[in-house]
Amino acid sequence: MAIGFNLGPIFANLQVSPDRNLSRQSAPRVLKAQFGDGYEQRLIDGINSITESYNISFNNRPVSEIDDIMAFFDSKAGVTSFNYTISDTNAGGEKTVKVVADTYNITYVNDITSSCTAVLRRVYEP
Repeated sequence: MAIGFNLGPIFANLQVSPDRNLSRQSAPRVLKAQFGDGYEQRLIDGINSITESYNISFNNRPVSEIDDIMAFFDSKAGVTSFNYTISDTNAGGEKTVKVVADTYNITYVNDITSSCTAVLRRVYEP
């Protein structure tokens, strides 16, 4: 499977791949107890303690494709997760993770092409 995601049967099972130079941001969730003398204790917060988000973009695509992508994000409403395939050299090239689209926007380039960007946040669920 290519990097990206499938829009599902409502959108003719269109497989969309984001533009190159997508980025991933990771941050560990840590519980801290800080004391007055500068000493602190740290503990991992939960089983899946690394939060991940992916910044993706679809630039200068046909208006119909961008409209389908935006409608797909709207249909998920930031609540329903979907599969997103990412590049991962440790997993043999690619791996699939569950994500939700927290924020997304559209840029109207002209009447033939549009662009959109999105922030996908990884969720840990079956």
